[in-house]
Amino acid sequence: MGTVHGVYLKYVGLSALSYAGYSFVIASGESKERFHSVLGQHSSLNQADVHGIRISWLRLCLASLLKYSSIVNGGIAVLFKLKRGMHLLGKDPTSGQLPRWSYVVFFPFHLPNIMYTFMHTKVGARKGTVPVASEIIPGWWIGGCYSNELGKNWGGVIDLTVEFPEKCIESTDDYLLIPSWDGVPATPVELEKAAVFAVQARKKGDVLIHCAHGRGRSTTVMCAALVKAGYFNTWQEAFEQGIKPKRAVCKLNSSMKKALTIWQQNFIDAKKSL
Repeated sequence: MGTVHGVYLKYVGLSALSYAGYSFVIASGESKERFHSVLGQHSSLNQADVHGIRISWLRLCLASLLKYSSIVNGGIAVLFKLKRGMHLLGKDPTSGQLPRWSYVVFFPFHLPNIMYTFMHTKVGARKGTVPVASEIIPGWWIGGCYSNELGKNWGGVIDLTVEFPEKCIESTDDYLLIPSWDGVPATPVELEKAAVFAVQARKKGDVLIHCAHGRGRSTTVMCAALVKAGYFNTWQEAFEQGIKPKRAVCKLNSSMKKALTIWQQNFIDAKKSL
C-alpha cells in the first residue's frame, strides 16, 4: 500500500472512529426532547433529575469533542492528499516551536501523534532496533524528533516535521525548517534548498536531518544531500549504498522517489550536461 497511503488512512481512520464515537454517544443518550423537558421543570427537580442533567451534559461535551475530532482529522486527511496547509499548525520557521494555540485548536491531531511517536521511539530504543538517530556517513545523521537525546552539538539541523517542536534548536549553529506532512516529501525545489544548506552546514559540524521517526521524509532529503555533497552520483546510490546499510528502517514511497527523480534531473543531471 505504501507509506503515503498508510498515513492518509491513519487520519481517515481517526476521523471515522471519532464520528462513530460521536454517533454512539448521541444514540445512547436521552432524546433532546426529554432533556429540555427536564430542564423546563427546574423548579421541581429531584435528585434523580439533577443527576440525569449532569450525565446529559457530560454526554453532550463528549459528543462535541468527538465530532470536533472527526472534523479536524478529516480536514488534515484532505490537506494531506492535496499536499497543502503545512503552515496551518503555526510552526515557527526560525525557532521550530509550535504555539500553544496549535495544541489547543488541533488537539485531536496532536495528541495521537505525540502518544504514538513517544511509544514507537521508546519501544524501538528499548529493543535496540531503531536508534533515535543513525550516522550514515561520518558527520551525516538521520533521525527522528527525539534526536536531541544524543546530546550532540550540530553544525546544522534540517527539520521536516509540521507536528513536533524542534528539540535541537539550542544545540545547532544553523536551522532549516521544511514543513511536510508525515509521508509527504519535500518538493524538488525544497530538496535543492535543503541539500545546499546541508553541504554548507557540514563545514561547521555534524548535520542532522530529521522527521518524526527518521524513516521517510528525512531519508528523502538525505539522499539529495549526499549526492550534492559528492558522496554518490545518484539518489538511488545514496539510498541503497549509503543509507539503507546504516539505518534499515529507512524507506521511500512513490511520491518521495518521484520528487528525488525530478530533483536529480533538474539540479544534478542538467548541470552536468552544460
